[in-house]
This record gives sequence, structure tokens and C-alpha cells, in this order.
Amino acid sequence: MLSGYSRSKLQRIKDYWLDLSPQNATDFSGYKYLIYDGTYFHKNGCFINLMNAMDQKTISNIYTQKEGYRHVHSWFSKLKDEGLDPLYITMDGARSVIRAINEIWPRTNIQRCLYHIQREGMRWLRTYPKTQAGEDLRCLLKTLCRINSYEERNEFMTSFSAWLDKYQDFVSSLPRTQVAVKDLRRTMALIFNAMPDMFYYLDDPNIHKTTNALEGFYSRLKADYRKHRGLTEQHKISYLKWYTHFNNQKT
Repeated sequence: MLSGYSRSKLQRIKDYWLDLSPQNATDFSGYKYLIYDGTYFHKNGCFINLMNAMDQKTISNIYTQKEGYRHVHSWFSKLKDEGLDPLYITMDGARSVIRAINEIWPRTNIQRCLYHIQREGMRWLRTYPKTQAGEDLRCLLKTLCRINSYEERNEFMTSFSAWLDKYQDFVSSLPRTQVAVKDLRRTMALIFNAMPDMFYYLDDPNIHKTTNALEGFYSRLKADYRKHRGLTEQHKISYLKWYTHFNNQKT
């Protein structure tokens, strides 16, 4: 062993720290621009983080059975009591989480993650759409994450409006039972419903238009976690929190 300790000694040291949890700051009043996202570890555990968009440091996290209203509402409520009052939160379109945010912070604006919209819509439309309407909508989605100006935003919105004018009746006339048709309608509704909250970032450079910063962190976290398989559930949660704590020291 490079440390000079025996394997059993190293195991005791590891268990000692994994029995503890890092102490985090309790004054959140200065954080105004956030990124929210969660990632699942197997089927029964979701690690959810709030990241400060300004320096990309995680300010708080929870590990819960699943991402949902009941779990995040109590977490958000506690953070509000500790001073958190964000102006903008960049996140995906999880309705239950959006509902909790609207109840806890009714004045907070939600910037919808453009990458989530693009990825979800293109997944539903598939690589080779079965209709011209699907092909045209897929081409439009490809441009979404490249929008960096009001002119490009207006062009996207005009193009989507033109797509609706051209294909909405056609889509409505298709058999409702076909999977491809259902997915085309889901993509159409996804863009239409997200549109009011897609472009706040053009007004304020502090707002992130995607959750990529947090998703990149999750990719590194999961790659490193695989080296520590076999942890108990409680030690796994502690490991994730310590990993986040030390990652903040590096950023």
C-alpha cells in the first residue's frame, strides 16, 4: 500500500468518513441564478442538485427515492427558510418540480433547458421520421441550442409558427393509435408549451440556457462512483455528498 496502512486500516478510515456528512453553508441569500437537475442511481435512488450558475458550485443536494413534488417541496421549503430566493432556475420540464418551485418561489422564473427540449423531441421523432411533418420539425429542433440572439429566436419562433400553419391540420387528421403520430404530437406540444420559458437567457447572460454544467458533473461523478461499488445505501449517499463537497473545492 502506498500509504503504508493495511487494507483493514484503510477500510476503517473510509468507513469513518462515510459515516459522516459534509457541513454545508446555511446562508443562501446570495444565490440568484441556479441550475437544477437530478440523476438516478439504479431504480430506487435519485441524486438531485442545485448548482449556482455563476461559479458552477453545488449549493445543496438531496438523495431521494424518486424525483417528485413531495420530495423536492420539503427541500425547497427548507432552503427558502435559509434565505434562498432565486431569480431564475434552469431546468428540464419536470412538471411536479415546476409546481413545487412555483409554490415556494412564485416570483422565480424557470428557464427551460434547451438541450432537454431538443433531445426529447428528436428522440420522439426518431432518426428517420415517418412523415414530412416530422422531418421538418426535426430539422427545426436541430437549430434550437444554437440560438444566441433575438434575431435567431424570432426566426425559430416564426419557423415553428409556419410549421403549425402547414401541418397542424394534417397531424390532427392522422390516426391517433399510431405510435409515430403520438410522438409527433408530443413533440409539437413540448415545443408549444415550453416556448414562453425558452429564451430568458437572451435578456441576462447570467442565465444558463441548458443544464449541461450539472449534467457534465454527473457524468464525472458516475464514472468515479463505479470504482466504489459495494457501498451500503447510506455510505453511497455519503459518498455522493462528499464527492460534491470536494468538487466544489476544485471549481
